[in-house]
Amino acid sequence: MNIEKLRFPIGPFHFNPDVTTTEFENWKMTIKNFPQKIKEVVATLSTEELQWRYRPEGWKIKQVVHHCADSHMNALIRVKLTLTEESPTIRPYEEQLWAELEDGLSDDLGASIQILEGVHHRWSTVIDSLQPKDWEKMYFHPASQKLFTLKEMLGLYAWHCEHHLAHIYQALHYKGEF
Repeated sequence: MNIEKLRFPIGPFHFNPDVTTTEFENWKMTIKNFPQKIKEVVATLSTEELQWRYRPEGWKIKQVVHHCADSHMNALIRVKLTLTEESPTIRPYEEQLWAELEDGLSDDLGASIQILEGVHHRWSTVIDSLQPKDWEKMYFHPASQKLFTLKEMLGLYAWHCEHHLAHIYQALHYKGEF
């Protein structure tokens, strides 16, 4: 099995600054619809299925869902910082370690689903209100030593949504056995 394909089932993220209007609108819809998609795919999963991993040494399905809640809370905050400050330096976090905390290991996905629903609703409200010039505002990510525009961030997080949905489907397809 190709471990890189298991790690990146939809491929790695690549940003094209000449994104089309259709792609851009699709990214916005991905952000808006992600909570419902996650909710649908995990709604009937058993406790055993929540333990399935999407690749060897990868996260369990439940950790993927909890990670998305953690990550997307941070994303909304980064958007708001970028809109209200001049090229802020955002704060990275140790996502691997967060996934090992008790809340990241919980079989109860209810709180993370609620977080995703609330965060994505607010996130969509903010991004729907932005003017074209707002999408060029930037933040600095110290871990990657790079400035990101809000436009690139939108693409990255739309990819992130699809990336982790693919991980869940992959874990279900392989039944966590590799």
